[in-house]
Amino acid sequence: MFADRARIFVRSGKGGDGHVSFRREKYVPAGGPDGGDGGHGGDVIFEVDEGLNTLIDFRNTRKYKAGDGEAGGKRNCRGKDGADIVIKVPPGTVLREAGSGQIITDMSGENRRVVLLTGGRGGNGNQHYATSTMQAPKYAQPGQPAQELELLLELKVIADVGLVGFPNVGKSTLLARVTNAKPKIANYPFTTLNPNLGVVDLEGTSGFVIADIPGLIEGASEGVGLGYEFLRHIERTKVIIHMVDAAGTEGRDPIADIYAINRELEAYNPEIAARPQIIAANKIDAIYDISESPVEAIRAEFEPKGIPVYPISAATGKGVKELLYRVNEMLKNLGQEVTVFEREYYPESMAGEDMPCTVEYDAKEDVYVVEGPKIEKMLGYTNLDSEKGFAFFQKFLKEAGILEELEALGIQDGDTVRIYGLQFDYYK
Repeated sequence: MFADRARIFVRSGKGGDGHVSFRREKYVPAGGPDGGDGGHGGDVIFEVDEGLNTLIDFRNTRKYKAGDGEAGGKRNCRGKDGADIVIKVPPGTVLREAGSGQIITDMSGENRRVVLLTGGRGGNGNQHYATSTMQAPKYAQPGQPAQELELLLELKVIADVGLVGFPNVGKSTLLARVTNAKPKIANYPFTTLNPNLGVVDLEGTSGFVIADIPGLIEGASEGVGLGYEFLRHIERTKVIIHMVDAAGTEGRDPIADIYAINRELEAYNPEIAARPQIIAANKIDAIYDISESPVEAIRAEFEPKGIPVYPISAATGKGVKELLYRVNEMLKNLGQEVTVFEREYYPESMAGEDMPCTVEYDAKEDVYVVEGPKIEKMLGYTNLDSEKGFAFFQKFLKEAGILEELEALGIQDGDTVRIYGLQFDYYK
């Protein structure tokens, strides 16, 4: 079975919490703090594996989680870091944010390995908070939370040349003749349900990769049949070989077929439709009335538009070499760079640590409201019942610019400030 799309959930590791402890040794009646730091959480890493050509494994396993960092210990012992998780994907896999569909990264070209989500940092143990005035801090920093993301994985095959056309025009036969690929060949619609790749070796050239894109039908760009599943695989190709049954053995009009397929390409992505094309007029071995050769009619229709037409017989090999050398010449003029899709979504910008606090005045309740992920975490590891802990929290508010924002809103001594479930009276 071939699978070219999958939906998975990934999560990095949570950072381990810092530890609160004090030295307890004989003859050391007032040992200082010795709480160790928490370990860092593991990262989520994607890596290209050249041996893979399908996303089938992701149909069975949908959740991937890196290891959490261990909490710190006494005697300044640091917690163990969480294990990274490395997820292998085929070359050409595009990672999208599932909700928006935006591209996070394209595992193509030189992009072989990417750290998608970083694990949370480990929290500091209480040893870091000892000062000359606070020699026995009773709080430690919790580890940073894990990052998580739902992904849509999409495989877009990497090939220099895309072979398109209606079912049964001979694409699989041509691919089998010019490469070492072994596609299934039979005379019924949608013979090819998977994109087949093969390397064309031409004497005196470096050759190129060709993909037999499954047979298209009218309405494919709107998802009719397996339209979207097929069309996505042509997005990276530089040259399109448009194959038609010049002999009309299936009772179809080859000129009408070419226009129909081009309409589908235009509707799906105008940029693809604008790429260089070459028409392979196949099955000339089945043309018996030479005086009314349909190949000349195809040439008259498309060569004035700048699309060359090559009569071939994929079954006998006639004209195939000439077609391939012309395609190779077209590729030389286009360069060798692989099409890599640009990034549109940045997971790191969604991490709570980078999200600012909000400071607002609620006129209805006559209260100033302060909220934000960073301040919520600070509340989680600050002992506000302690005078020193409260002073520590006030220092954070000042350094974070929150007190300045409150003053800009016009707060006065005695006014109420609400921070999540806590309320305070403001005094400068």
